Amino acid sequence: MQQREPSASESYFWPSVWAIGLHVVVFAMLFVSFAMTPELPPSKPIVQATLYQLKSKSQATTQTNQKIAGEAKKTASRQTEVEQLEQKKVEQEAVKAAEQKKADADQKAEAAREAAEAKKAEEAAKTAEAKKAAEAKKAEEAKKASEKQQADIAKKKAEEEAKKKADEEAKKDAAEEAKKKAAEEAKKKAAEDAKKKTAAEEAKKKAAEEAKKKAAADAQKKKAQDAARKAAEDKKAQALAELLSDTTERQQALADEQGDQVAGDFDDLIRMRAAEGWARPPSARKGMTVVLQINMLPDGTITSVSVARASGDGPFDASAVAAVKNIGRLTEMQGLKPSDFNAYRSFKMTFTPEDLAL
Repeated sequence: MQQREPSASESYFWPSVWAIGLHVVVFAMLFVSFAMTPELPPSKPIVQATLYQLKSKSQATTQTNQKIAGEAKKTASRQTEVEQLEQKKVEQEAVKAAEQKKADADQKAEAAREAAEAKKAEEAAKTAEAKKAAEAKKAEEAKKASEKQQADIAKKKAEEEAKKKADEEAKKDAAEEAKKKAAEEAKKKAAEDAKKKTAAEEAKKKAAEEAKKKAAADAQKKKAQDAARKAAEDKKAQALAELLSDTTERQQALADEQGDQVAGDFDDLIRMRAAEGWARPPSARKGMTVVLQINMLPDGTITSVSVARASGDGPFDASAVAAVKNIGRLTEMQGLKPSDFNAYRSFKMTFTPEDLAL
């Protein structure tokens, strides 16, 4: 913490007090020394006289001698009093000088105190004046800041009013423009609705015709599928009957000759059964090809179907997998020998939209 420097009055105060105290002590010791000085015995006049003893003295001579002795005694006593008065006068002058010196010291101390107080008062006045000037400056700055704030508020308010007015004008113009645009849109929409309605009626009419044609085509397709399936089953039954009714050697020969034919017949049978449960997706197009991996049990149960090579069209691939899974079980596979069935335990088949649309 910063220490305050002593003022001029504080700097002179303690030295003045010590000086005054020292003078007081000196004067007191001087006064005590004078008071305690022992009184000296009165000085006796020294009279040198030579007495001559006369053998015979007259009465007059005796009286004269006595008178001289008395005068001498009086003279000595008077001289002693003068000396005592002189000594007392010296003592009084010393006391007076000490008192005067003390008065001078007191006067100097008072003058120093008054000077210190005057300087302190002057410094206080200067401080008060500086404080007053600072407060006046602060008040002036506060006034200017307040005026500036008021001006800023007024300016901001004016800007907000102008912006509000501009926004209202813009909203009004936008509302009129929106109203005009809405009327045009409504008119345009009414025309489009009428056009769409006409197109929808034509599309509905066309869809009804297409549905009718498709129903006839589906009926014809199903009839053809049934006939093909029946022919394949008859052909297979005949082949199996021939194989079962012939001798072992003939069966082996027929198996060697007709192995590829039987395998082809079963491939056609799988495609025909898959076509019966196929739901054609809208994205199916001519030329698409998907290869499926099929796993089957010896009793003809299809255990799993997955895509081995995709066609590039997900819906068509998924529809082919679903169609093969829907077969469930081929009872015709039960008549195959284990050696012939091994080829169908896990095999791949290729399907196209044409294959599934039999």
